[in-house]
Amino acid sequence: MFFIWMLLPALYIGSRFIWWLPLPPVLRLGLFLVLVGICEFRFFSRWLWGGSFSPEWPRLVVMLAGGLFGAVVLFASFLLLRDVLALLVGLLTGKTLPALPIMLPLLVLSVVLAVIGVWQATRIPHVRTVHVEIPGLPPAFDGYRLVQLADIHATRLLPRKWVQQIVAKTNALQPDLIALTGDMSDGAVEDRLPDVEPLTQLRAADGVYAITGNHEYYFDYASWAPAWQKLSIPFLTNQHVRIARGDDSFVLAGVPDIAARNYGFAGPDLKRALEGTRPNDTVILLDHRPGTADDNAAAGVKLQLSGHTHGGMVLGLDQLVKPLNNGYISGRYSVGPMTLYVSNGAGLWNGFPLRLGRPSEITELILHPTTSTAR
Repeated sequence: MFFIWMLLPALYIGSRFIWWLPLPPVLRLGLFLVLVGICEFRFFSRWLWGGSFSPEWPRLVVMLAGGLFGAVVLFASFLLLRDVLALLVGLLTGKTLPALPIMLPLLVLSVVLAVIGVWQATRIPHVRTVHVEIPGLPPAFDGYRLVQLADIHATRLLPRKWVQQIVAKTNALQPDLIALTGDMSDGAVEDRLPDVEPLTQLRAADGVYAITGNHEYYFDYASWAPAWQKLSIPFLTNQHVRIARGDDSFVLAGVPDIAARNYGFAGPDLKRALEGTRPNDTVILLDHRPGTADDNAAAGVKLQLSGHTHGGMVLGLDQLVKPLNNGYISGRYSVGPMTLYVSNGAGLWNGFPLRLGRPSEITELILHPTTSTAR
């Protein structure tokens, strides 16, 4: 089914653009086949190199393949908008909009935006500082600095050197705590371990904690789990830890991604994660997907940190994935008494490596009790 969806942009461009080009049929067929190849390069990678979602190609090849596919998706989207506009104009005025004179500039625009999008997706993310007021947060934690790294997706596209720069930029913030909220890498242990190893250099006064995302399970988590243990990065799998400042404390809890259940692992269980906590504890929850926010707020969580969406990656197209996450896609949300923060992520999946209007981020959250003057 995935490869059928990938083919849709090629079919639309083929029927609405290539078919009408003033070229011989053989050339039009050749252009269409090239278009199919761009859209289905992951299908061919699966058969030729044994992997669809983390091709072990040189970085420039991965950037080129992803950029070309991004340009195809953007061009198909522009053509669809043009056709909808032409339909509306025809219904309202009876006039016909010219086809090719508009389509050719849209093609150029798609390619230019794809180049910009790949650059935006692969650069080192900026730090985004967010002040968060939390009801009941003990005064000792006023100004507490928690850094969230979401969706690093280490691959041939975002390799070891890129991860090292993320680590250095995070450590420079001198955080009190660092949270890795899932999707740290894509690929087999033997391919990715050198790329994620720099994460062991992360430093925070109260430690570094992680949870799984869906991509952890897509790439044989049974093999990855001992590797993470060897790297000494603790995962909160339906567990919590207590972070203390003298007599004051808050609870940091974590749940695995729901994809775990499809691979024979324990799924998210917030009740189990909070076993042994007190009713008046301030709970900060790491949950990869933001769509669970309503249930977590009802359970008494005060702050939920999520990723998964990559912020939607492209402004406008982000509306397509918004319903899949209960409307939570990017940034801060008030969910009853709980604050949900959805990070755009530091990296992204290499299959669609474009960012336009949804920049990557290293998220610095500065916590405040509701009684303090938070900025």
